[in-house]
Amino acid sequence: MAYFKGQKEPVPEVETNVWSCTSESCQGWMREAFTFDENPKCPLCESDMSKETRVLPVIE
Repeated sequence: MAYFKGQKEPVPEVETNVWSCTSESCQGWMREAFTFDENPKCPLCESDMSKETRVLPVIE
């Protein structure tokens, strides 16, 4: 195995369903698996959230 200046193995990523804040001034989002609400409010600004798909690191 070769070692390079602080480089580590790449983290596996997967398409993940998330809730994203609909407010233009807020960048809040959360993984769909981490909420129990059917229509959650943004934990940062209390705005409505919409479903999206993002490519994120895998969490085990």
